[in-house]
Amino acid sequence: MCICVNCHYVDRCLTYNAVETQHEERHLTETPDFEPIEPTINVNIRPRGDEIEMEWDVVGCASFKQEMGKWAKLRPGELIPT
Repeated sequence: MCICVNCHYVDRCLTYNAVETQHEERHLTETPDFEPIEPTINVNIRPRGDEIEMEWDVVGCASFKQEMGKWAKLRPGELIPT
């Protein structure tokens, strides 16, 4: 799971915005203004029939500032991305 869902900066982060793009998800913001330090992204690649599925997860970041449930606060009632 992406650590970003519990990060204070999730709604301002350039890296999380890029992950949203890769997943073709609606952005928390169209104008992120926070550049994180040393984000680490795992990309899992899986074949799905005739297609290839890629899952991007931020698993580390020197800028990570924990705020439990930050993503859920921004999108109440929606499923948290996994």
